Amino acid sequence: MELNVLTIVAFVLYALMILAIGIYSYKKSKSMSDYFIGGRQLGPWTTAISAQASDMSGWLLMGLPGAILVSGLTESWIAIGLFIGTYLNWKIVAARLRKMSYAAGDAITIPEYLQKRFFTNSPVVRLVCAAIIFVFFLIYTASAFSAGAKLFAFIFNTDAYELCLTIGALIIISYTFLGGFFAVCWTDLIQGILMFAALVVVPVVALANIPNMAAVEFPAADVNGFIVEYYTSFIMNKDGSFAWATILSGLAWGLGYFGMPHILVRFMAIKSSDMIKKSRLIAVIWVAVTLVAAVLVGIIGYMYLNYPAEGNAELLAKFNALGDSEKIFMFMASSLLPALIAGVVLSAILAAIMSTADSQLLVTASAVTNDMFALFKKNASQKTLMWISRGAVIAISVIAYFIALDPDSSVMGLVSYAWAGLGAAFGPAMLLSLFWKRMTIWGAVAGAATGGIAVIVWESVPVLSGTGVYSLLPAFFLALAAVIIVSLVTKVDKAKVDELFAKADATSVDAIAESK
Repeated sequence: MELNVLTIVAFVLYALMILAIGIYSYKKSKSMSDYFIGGRQLGPWTTAISAQASDMSGWLLMGLPGAILVSGLTESWIAIGLFIGTYLNWKIVAARLRKMSYAAGDAITIPEYLQKRFFTNSPVVRLVCAAIIFVFFLIYTASAFSAGAKLFAFIFNTDAYELCLTIGALIIISYTFLGGFFAVCWTDLIQGILMFAALVVVPVVALANIPNMAAVEFPAADVNGFIVEYYTSFIMNKDGSFAWATILSGLAWGLGYFGMPHILVRFMAIKSSDMIKKSRLIAVIWVAVTLVAAVLVGIIGYMYLNYPAEGNAELLAKFNALGDSEKIFMFMASSLLPALIAGVVLSAILAAIMSTADSQLLVTASAVTNDMFALFKKNASQKTLMWISRGAVIAISVIAYFIALDPDSSVMGLVSYAWAGLGAAFGPAMLLSLFWKRMTIWGAVAGAATGGIAVIVWESVPVLSGTGVYSLLPAFFLALAAVIIVSLVTKVDKAKVDELFAKADATSVDAIAESK
């Protein structure tokens, strides 16, 4: 694509605005609680949009539309699973976790919550959880860096992948390093609104350029010989077989929400659990619209590229020259929109990337600082812990940077691996810890370890990964079984658990938090 000055100007101005918010937020982060959960002072709009924007990373505008473009509507089961998971997470987990995390000694991270929830001084659960967060969030952050590199390469019309990767990583690191949770959540609010608008605008404009959809030609077979008449089917693979594995795997994505630390921490940070209902409505509407729009980008993108109009053959050739289906949103935006507006819309991809990468860096840094370093340096000052946290952001970013150095890495592939690992490791443990009094600390450890290891094994063994079933599905239920079985054969302090649950159920919990 040709370089356009106005597109670049709009894009650069957006990046500078985000950095300015990080600098402004620097003075507001005076303690660990401020830096990692904003002092529990988030309002309903910020909580809702920040939670979902941090969830829907660059894969929403790149990975999912690219998968739809290549494989057809069967890939939309991922969107269906994510919508269901979003609603259930807000409905079942949000308010309960807000109350329980405060009742359990005002915990500010998921590993700390689990330790305090089970009244133990043993660092085992926090160390196991922190290790899992560290490993899988490195992969998750690498996916964001990779998406950022592809975006910058497209915007600046260059093949210098490593340079683009470096620029994108530096922008994300800078404002996360400076502002912490305040910067992350306020930028997520802005970025979430921008993502929403961009995802709606692009498919609508594309449809306006396809006056007769019936004229779109679906070839008899693609280059691999698969039958393409099933491209618009929700339940059939392109070879004509029933897509049972794709359907189950797509729905399984929804299970991941129960174990996503960067989403769960938003529930812990809201001012009061009474605000959850309003936040849930905002979040569910945002997710429904953006997921439908992302699916439409993929399917309408196919129609746009294959519409038999003058000049479209050249357009299709230009897109194929990019060699990456995950660039379909970028290509449509730059082809269909005026240069300045295209720059703003393409900034939405940067917004999606940053809104997730910053949260991942922050959660991983909190695991290193609050759940590793602070355990062995208990008398460290808040100032020391703050600088350790910021140092952790940089160190983690450097490792993720090297993981993302492969220019052929798939954003969707990296995200799916990390999502499975975190969802399986933490999902069952978090759900049961909130509602099941009989659960024990050793059940939590067993579940977290089982879920994480099961994903790694499933993804590594060809005979298992070759089934087409998403690793999160079997790993989640194996972890669930581990939590239940180990909890039933280990002891629980019934009196302490009853007291904790009674405290969490009391309305005074939120009142105390609001008065802080």
